[in-house]
Amino acid sequence: MPKLTAPPLLLLLLLLFHVLYVAPTANAAAPFRRFKEAPKFYNSPCCPSVPSTDICSGGNVHVAMTLDAAYLRGSMAVILSALKHSSCPENICFHFAVAGSVAASTRDHLRRTVAASFPYLCFGLYTFDDASVAGLISTSIRSALDRPLNYARNYLADLLPPCVRKVVYLDSDLILVDDVAKLAAIPLDGDAVLAAPEYCNANFTTYFTPTFWANPSLSLTFEGRRACYFNTGVMVIDLEKWREGDYTTKIVEWMELQKRMRIYELGSLPPFLLVFAGRIAPVDHRWNQHGLGGDNFRGLCRDLHPGPVSLLHWSGKGKPWVRLDANRPCPLDVLWAPYDLLEARFAIES
Repeated sequence: MPKLTAPPLLLLLLLLFHVLYVAPTANAAAPFRRFKEAPKFYNSPCCPSVPSTDICSGGNVHVAMTLDAAYLRGSMAVILSALKHSSCPENICFHFAVAGSVAASTRDHLRRTVAASFPYLCFGLYTFDDASVAGLISTSIRSALDRPLNYARNYLADLLPPCVRKVVYLDSDLILVDDVAKLAAIPLDGDAVLAAPEYCNANFTTYFTPTFWANPSLSLTFEGRRACYFNTGVMVIDLEKWREGDYTTKIVEWMELQKRMRIYELGSLPPFLLVFAGRIAPVDHRWNQHGLGGDNFRGLCRDLHPGPVSLLHWSGKGKPWVRLDANRPCPLDVLWAPYDLLEARFAIES
C-alpha cells in the first residue's frame, strides 16, 4: 500500500503556523515579546522641578516592583497606568528588583524593553539574590506563590539606594486609576513602618496552621495587637524605619521557623502578617480593590468591592492578559486591556 504524505507546501504552512502562533502562546514567559512605545506624559505646572536623571531627588515619588519575563506584560501595564494618572509623571522613579539567577541577556532584555517603551522613565534595576532566599521558601497552595522573586519585597531596604526613604511597593498584576502620589503621601506616623488597606472582616486565623495556634508561645504573637489581614501587593514602606528596626531579619526568622515546623500555608504573606499585622498605618480600601484574579485554585471571575476605586488588583490565580488571550475574559478584565502594551502579533509579522 503506498505511503501517504502531506504536500510539502501544507507541511510548510503548518510549521509556520506553529512557530508564529502555537509556540509563543505555549511559552508566554519567553523574553522575546515586543512592546509598543507608550506616549510621553508631562508634569502639570504645579509639580516640583526635579532633575530627570537624579533618582535621589527629594521631589520624586518612588515605586518598587519586581521585573521578570513571566510577568513583564503586567509590569508594563502598571507603569503605563501610573504615568497616565499622575499629575507629576516625570517625578515618578521606578525601582525594579530582578532575579540574580536569570541570564545576563535576560536582564539586559528587561532593561531594554522598559527603556524602549518608556524612553523618558526614571528607573533603576537591582539584582536580587534569589538563590539565597530559595532555601527559606516552603511550598504553598499555588506554585506561583513560591517564586523566589516574590520575596524581594522583604529586601527592598537593602536593594534600594539609602537616599530612597519611602517607597510604594506594587505587584505586577494591577493597574492604577488614580495618582500614585496620593498613595505615597499617606503618613507613617509613630512606630508605623508600612501602610496598607486592612481587611478585618477576613478570618485571620486561617492564614496560620493549627500547629501555630496550638503552640502557646506562638499563639501569643498577636497578643495586644488588633491583627487584621492585609494584602502585601500594595504597600507604602518607610525604608528608614525598616532599616533601623532590621525588619528583614525579623521576617527571615519566621521563614526559618516555618522550615522547621509548618506554621502557615500562603507564600510570602504570613511572615509580613506575623511581623506587622496590627501595627500598620491605615489606607483606604480604594487603593487595593484586590481579588479580581479569583481564588488561588480556579481563578473565577469576581466583582469589585463596594466603594470608590483607585487601584484594581488581579490577585489570585486568574490574570487578565491570560484570560484575554484565551478569549475567556472576566467582565473587569476589559478595564486592564487599554494598558496592555504588547505588540499585536500581526503588527510584528508585518
